[in-house]
Amino acid sequence: MQFHFNKKQLIRWFYYIIGMLILAMGLTLNAESNLGSSPIISIPYTLSFLWPVSFANLTLALYVLFVMLEFILKGKNRRWTDILQIPLSIVFTRFLDLFTAWFDFTDSSFALRLAVLTAAIILTGAGAALTVDMNLIANPGDGFVQAVSMRIGKDLGTAKNLVDISCVIVSTLIGFAAAGRLVGVGLGTLIAMIGVGRVIALFNHLFQEKLKRQAFPG
Repeated sequence: MQFHFNKKQLIRWFYYIIGMLILAMGLTLNAESNLGSSPIISIPYTLSFLWPVSFANLTLALYVLFVMLEFILKGKNRRWTDILQIPLSIVFTRFLDLFTAWFDFTDSSFALRLAVLTAAIILTGAGAALTVDMNLIANPGDGFVQAVSMRIGKDLGTAKNLVDISCVIVSTLIGFAAAGRLVGVGLGTLIAMIGVGRVIALFNHLFQEKLKRQAFPG
């Protein structure tokens, strides 16, 4: 990763920051739809109902754990720049806190919450695609998925599915162990598990080449 800033590099960072904001908005709306959180952050979302700790701070703890696991899984392929995912996570989760304070759909109709969930999935997929396409600092969730993909020798899609399913299983077990029911996992979790990947694929089909021409040297 280069840190000198020519015009193309500035464009990459601009798109990257926009992508992170869109991703944070999408993850927040997914949770605030009250239909279940996005799969990969379902663990901190579930714990936020059970512990007096904010969703954003619990997400930060999970992201730090992801970075640690990523270093272990990558072995000799780890890079010192991977550690930058931690300060990125601190900033990113502050935006989760900010957006959580802005939105509340607790007493909304099911139709409105479903519309919020749809918007959340679109934003999450678009934000994730935009940040990954800029090839700068990985979001810890994406970085962990990439590390799992390298370790098990499977494509990113398969690794993403395995990580998502594992997170949902852990969240489900926590909910039943602590409260005797599902907590933070619901219809929105399952829809997001399928829908976000499709949005990423569509976004890249429509915009990836155009973005690369703008943000990367020819």
